[in-house]
Amino acid sequence: MDELDSAIVALLQQDARQTNRELAAAVGIAPSTCLERVRALRERGVITGFHAEVSLPALNRHVQAFLHVQIRPLSRQVIEGFKGYVTTLPEVLSVFVVAGGDDFLVHVAVPSVDALHALLMDKFTKRREIVGFRSSIIYQHARNQVVQPLDQ
Repeated sequence: MDELDSAIVALLQQDARQTNRELAAAVGIAPSTCLERVRALRERGVITGFHAEVSLPALNRHVQAFLHVQIRPLSRQVIEGFKGYVTTLPEVLSVFVVAGGDDFLVHVAVPSVDALHALLMDKFTKRREIVGFRSSIIYQHARNQVVQPLDQ
C-alpha cells in the first residue's frame, strides 16, 4: 500500500458513508481514480467490508464481559466445534482462540449481570468440552477508529 491507499483506508474507517466524490476531494485525486483505488483495495482484501457501528446500550446490552474459557480435549475438532457454537449465541460479539492459560476469550454484551449469570449457567455449563471458565466485567471500552499499517 502506498501513502494514497493508506489515506483512503484511514478516511473510510473514519466515515465509510462519505461519497466517492468527497473521498476523492479529501485525498486530492479524481473521483474515477479514487473509485479504482477503492475497488483495488477491496480486491486485494485490504478493505473487507463496510459496517454500521451501533450503540450497545441502545440495544439493551448494558453489560459487557470477557469470558475466559478452557476446553478439553484440545483438538482441532473440539476447538472448531466450540467456536462454531459460541458464534451462534446472540450475546456473543467476538470469539478469540488464544494461547496460554485460556483457550478462548469470548466478548459478550448482555442486558445485566443477571443475564450474564444466566448465559454462563444455561449455555456454558452444559457444554461437556468446557473444563473451566471465568468472567471479567468490562467497565469501559475504547478502540482505535483507524487501523494504520505498520512498518515492517
